[in-house]
Amino acid sequence: MSSKSGAQSVLTELFRGGLYKVNQGRMVRQFTFFAIAILAAFGCITLARGPLMAQGRSIQVGFPLVLWVASALLAFRLVNLSVFADFLISVESELLRVTWPGKQEVVQATVVVVTTMVGLGTFLFLIDLVWTWTFSVIGFNELLG
Repeated sequence: MSSKSGAQSVLTELFRGGLYKVNQGRMVRQFTFFAIAILAAFGCITLARGPLMAQGRSIQVGFPLVLWVASALLAFRLVNLSVFADFLISVESELLRVTWPGKQEVVQATVVVVTTMVGLGTFLFLIDLVWTWTFSVIGFNELLG
């Protein structure tokens, strides 16, 4: 298959009317769609408050709004594109296999991480004090200045 025919099949599939495997991977597809739509909204807001600020109100509001609607439609079609949808379906099936830790395990792991970070920070602070004191005793600071 050449890259030209591959691109044509993707374009054909983008403009197809139906949904692909409607009941499979629904949650991941919805979250992916909303994430893309929210990112596009932030981009459109930035566009309206930045480069389009000097334009008239209708262009400043209208162009980003049209761009966001087009982005949302594209995102909707993308999550229903067979290749992308199959990937998202497999992601959801893998997420269902994950063994999530309980509250007690999360608390214990958090305590270990915070304790380790405080200990490491204290150790590095003490090493810094020792080196600062050592350099001041031997007069290293006067050599640099």
